[in-house]
Amino acid sequence: MKILIVNGPNLNLLGTRDPQIYGNQSFEDYLGQLKAASQAEISYFQSNVEGELINTLQASNHDGIVLNAGGYTHTSVALRDCIDAIKVPVVEVHISNISAREPFRHESLLSPVCVGCIFGFGLESYALALNYFEKRR
Repeated sequence: MKILIVNGPNLNLLGTRDPQIYGNQSFEDYLGQLKAASQAEISYFQSNVEGELINTLQASNHDGIVLNAGGYTHTSVALRDCIDAIKVPVVEVHISNISAREPFRHESLLSPVCVGCIFGFGLESYALALNYFEKRR
């Protein structure tokens, strides 16, 4: 099984950005742990650029995509339309509990076109999404 993890804007700052919300671990460190614990072949892409995220999703030939779109979750109609148009199933993830944060973070434009949403479990949200794909096969 091939899974693509895609992280959006500012997630390259994990480990240093708002550690009280996002923790102290970089995503690269966590990714090593995730790969070691999973049977899946995991690819990873991060970008702060909306178009690059869309191009990556459209080019995917993976069995599933785990997407943390960061702030684009709440603003990007283009990203939503991309997810709706591709054949690869997408699970939306967030490290923090977006429902417990600022009101503008409560609405996701992406959730209606994703197969599921996982948020509020820290970096473990990614492992939960991987678990979904592994059990789904």
